[in-house]
Amino acid sequence: MAIKTIGVLTSGGDAPGMNAAVRSVVRTAIAMGLNVKGIHHGYNGLIEGDIFDMNVRSVSDIIHRGGTVLYTARSPLFKTEEGVNLAVENCKKFGIDGIVVIGGDGSFRGARDLSLKGIPCIGIPGTIDNDIASTEYTIGFDTAMNTAMEMVDKLRDTTQSHERCSVVEVMGRRAGWLALQTGIAVGATSILVPEVSFNFENDIINEIKLSQKTGKMHYIIVVAEGVGNVHEIAKLVEEKTGIVTRATVLGHVQRGGSPTVRDRVMASGMGYEAVRLLKEGIGNRVIAYRDNKVVNFDIYEALNMEKPFDIEAYKMAYTISI
Repeated sequence: MAIKTIGVLTSGGDAPGMNAAVRSVVRTAIAMGLNVKGIHHGYNGLIEGDIFDMNVRSVSDIIHRGGTVLYTARSPLFKTEEGVNLAVENCKKFGIDGIVVIGGDGSFRGARDLSLKGIPCIGIPGTIDNDIASTEYTIGFDTAMNTAMEMVDKLRDTTQSHERCSVVEVMGRRAGWLALQTGIAVGATSILVPEVSFNFENDIINEIKLSQKTGKMHYIIVVAEGVGNVHEIAKLVEEKTGIVTRATVLGHVQRGGSPTVRDRVMASGMGYEAVRLLKEGIGNRVIAYRDNKVVNFDIYEALNMEKPFDIEAYKMAYTISI
């Protein structure tokens, strides 16, 4: 099937760099002689027909902006056969021959379902959690790490001044990549992630006591949100060490902000590759970053992959935290 018009949508949690990806998709498509339709509010907008024409100026001055100008939303209806059929009907109604979907694994499953109904889709990985198995890197991860690092650095000033312990929760319900990299960057005493079981006495209390013996007087513990209640962890630390301990939840600020160079460049390259594939009539693929190259995989293969946690980096973090 000849592709003449493509749609582009963002789905799931927003991530810095999504706008750079949208910009790349739109301008690459137009440069390749394709028409582009923007879809507001993810799959919800596709079902409801919230679809509009885009041109090169539609994406002016968005490469530096966080969030997504196309907006995003969860769509319970799209998870049903009825919802997918409604989306396909709107694709036909608006003349959309293929779609670039920017989001996480849940968004990729939606792209798979559309591809099965005859609408070629290409997925671009966009999530701050860096938890998509098929790719070594996801759009938004670098910006989120830098945001978390800057906030913990500021928090450290108070922690050091009062000789306290700070237990900091970063995002990552099922993945500890953000916690791991942030923890290394801020010199955390302990890092708790969902992928690695921990012993409270050995991995937190003993680490603090060992640091005390070397003269350290303030401590940072970085916790991925999927591990446990940071307020309870802080309370236990204070009870067992006598050190005044405070819990801080960084929250959704980690998703915001102007994307870093890496996220802008990565998003631009992935957007270009996604359109190139659709132009060739290739769908049912996801874009990935492997071995310093932008590549692509069959969507079924990608969704069935597993992403091993970087246990060596985790061990290194504890080795140098004293």
